[in-house]
Amino acid sequence: MSHTAGRGVDVVIENVGAAVWSSALKSLVRGGRIVTCGATTGDQPGADLRRVFIRQLQILGSTLGNLHEMQELLAFVTRHQLTPVMDQVFDLAQVHTALDRLDSGLQFGKVGLRI
Repeated sequence: MSHTAGRGVDVVIENVGAAVWSSALKSLVRGGRIVTCGATTGDQPGADLRRVFIRQLQILGSTLGNLHEMQELLAFVTRHQLTPVMDQVFDLAQVHTALDRLDSGLQFGKVGLRI
């Protein structure tokens, strides 16, 4: 919320699952949408149904798309100059440090490996 001056975000694409589900829901504006496409940390997150109906949130499930949809997505990303938020990038030899960073939960954005 601090990154949006308290406004919240319109859409969360959530692929982690239980560990971040609650925070993802709390980050949405009224009428916001959460798209879930993974459950790495568990597929049974707590469900704050009051938040969902009071804030009129939409929950959408998604799997991979087809090749045409991927091409459309890449064109959209290019057209709008979207870039992922990168927390840190580590050399491959620092893989354990990168994993420790992820395990700490202190990162904001992606943690990458340079190969």
